[in-house]
Amino acid sequence: MQLKRVLTLRTVVATSVGLTLASSSFVAAVLVANYVLGDTAWIAILIGGALCFLAAACFSELNGLLPTAAGIRLYFSRAFNDQVSLVVSLLYMLIVVVGVVGVESYILSRVLSETFPSIPPYYWIVVMLLLVTAMNLRGIKIAGVFQDVVTYSLIIVIVIIGLFALSKVGFKLNAPLSPGGAAGIIQAVAVGVFLFVGFEWVTPLVEEVTQVKQISRGMMIALGILSVVYAIFTVAMTAVVPKEILVASPAPQLVLARAVLGDVGASLMIVIILATSMKTFNAGMISVSRFMYASAREHVLPAVFSKVSMRYFTPWVAIITLFFIGLLAAAITLLTNNYLVLVGLAAAMSSIVYALVGLAVISLRRRMPEQDRPYLIKGGYFVPLLTALVFTLLAVAVLAADLTALLYMAVAFVVVLVYVNTVVPRLKKKYEARKPAARRRPARAPQGSEGE
Repeated sequence: MQLKRVLTLRTVVATSVGLTLASSSFVAAVLVANYVLGDTAWIAILIGGALCFLAAACFSELNGLLPTAAGIRLYFSRAFNDQVSLVVSLLYMLIVVVGVVGVESYILSRVLSETFPSIPPYYWIVVMLLLVTAMNLRGIKIAGVFQDVVTYSLIIVIVIIGLFALSKVGFKLNAPLSPGGAAGIIQAVAVGVFLFVGFEWVTPLVEEVTQVKQISRGMMIALGILSVVYAIFTVAMTAVVPKEILVASPAPQLVLARAVLGDVGASLMIVIILATSMKTFNAGMISVSRFMYASAREHVLPAVFSKVSMRYFTPWVAIITLFFIGLLAAAITLLTNNYLVLVGLAAAMSSIVYALVGLAVISLRRRMPEQDRPYLIKGGYFVPLLTALVFTLLAVAVLAADLTALLYMAVAFVVVLVYVNTVVPRLKKKYEARKPAARRRPARAPQGSEGE
């Protein structure tokens, strides 16, 4: 059974923004601000957004060339080889799910434990994941409408709070054009990539949009919105609250709201954090479940993940599995309190994927020169080459600065590599064995044809 084409550009933008605009994004935004001098975080954020536009252009060309829910896996398989494709795509899926859910859960736990000390914060996470899972099981339309309403409402509220905070200081910034040395700017931009991590996870929705081109348009619009929102709110935070206080808090947005609006602002921001985390979980479940569905359809994951509900046209096994993965990721992060390393890990993995996407564009132009490309990057190889080079440097910068993230990356790589080399061949062999006997036998000549 196939997925249903019901998604519009509005929901594509909301999903792209939704997975990216998370509560954890403001933690990363403060880290960006801490690497540069004064109130200049906006410079690093806009540079990071511009670089992600390069990656989005590469994703757009590949998505138009190979419009499938398998997305990254198929791009890399055709451009390089199947093993590279499997390792990178599964590693990326694992890190994005664990990273986003883990960091979001930690921030929620800290905020809610202060607000409702009598209720264990993990209960809130369980309830939120249950609600998101229920919506996704009932159909992409319901999950999409929820994503639209919450995402666009949050964008408006966050921008208003940011502008109000800036008005409190008379829009006077501290050295807004002097970010400091090159080393600090590079680190700021590298971490700033995390602010945009996930914008490309709308590519698995290509089999459910009414028009394929909506994916590329949606990514570009989302990146523009995110760049503006992050720049305004981050500068507002550093202009009103000292950086050392922001860095020490797992919810700097809550610190800002309390500083400019008192208890009312704090209460409003708690609601915003809850809504932000919920729509982030929702966007992640929408996109990653489709990727799991497509991977199972191609015998990379167990076939059970390719099951689609006959009533709601949703990959229900993948959705339920993500619910339990989310619970586990949240529990581990809450027990270890090691949430900042997940920020660096997700930024590094994203940079690696974006670099490979640039190389994939180049490779597929040579391997599939005659194939129709609804979206073709202008300027020859300049944009994909620049994308590959810049994001390679950013990945190295992040991992060199955070050896714990490098260690986690190495462990995850080994786990995925073992899975690809041992489990995937068995899945493919099992699929071949289950093919109808008639399809496996060579065709027989019609009776009586011999000797005629």
